[in-house]
Parts: sequence; C-alpha cells; structure tokens
Amino acid sequence: MSDVTIYHNPRCSKSRETLDLLRSRGIEPTVIEYLKTPPDAATLTAILAKLGKEPRAITRSKEAAEAGIPKELDGEALVAALSANPAAIERPIVVKGDLARIGRPPEAVLDIL
Repeated sequence: MSDVTIYHNPRCSKSRETLDLLRSRGIEPTVIEYLKTPPDAATLTAILAKLGKEPRAITRSKEAAEAGIPKELDGEALVAALSANPAAIERPIVVKGDLARIGRPPEAVLDIL
C-alpha cells in the first residue's frame, strides 16, 4: 500500500493529469474513486486539517447547488453534506502523511511528495 492517496474522479481531466503526474514520478498511489467510495465526515474532516482549509474551500459551487446544499452551510454541517454528496467535493485531493493538496493545477501536489 502506498503512502500517497489520491481522491480521484476518472472522468475529470485534472484528476487524470494529477494521477499521471504521480505515476510519472514513480509513485503508485492508493486510488480512491470518491464518487464510488465517498469519504465519511470524519475522513473529510481529517483531509481538511491536512489541507489547512475550511469545508467551503473544497466545495464545488455548481455541484453543491445542484445537490441542494445551501450556500450558507458551513462547518460540520457542510462536511456532512459533502460526504453525502461527493460530487460537490473539489478534485483531485492528494494526501501524503500529514499533508494534502488539491491538484488544481496538478503540479500543486508536488510540494508534498
């Protein structure tokens, strides 16, 4: 099992590019297709801590609106809503140890590798 994990959506070009970037560096990450296996609220909270971000920072606004997630939702309530509606989570997210980065652009993950 790899010490690098990518929360991946194979239909997303940035997610595919980030996965390709990791592999081109000789890293075979643990791939979690988060639409099929959504992170629970506790996992999402841990990822946010590793990112150093609030839940709104990883929320895709269009997808959140489509899922009916209110704009004013925040904190634990937003984390729960994102866990229940994983399409509204920004992608990809790469985690290594106590650090994480959003792969937009894909090169943003390089500083934690």
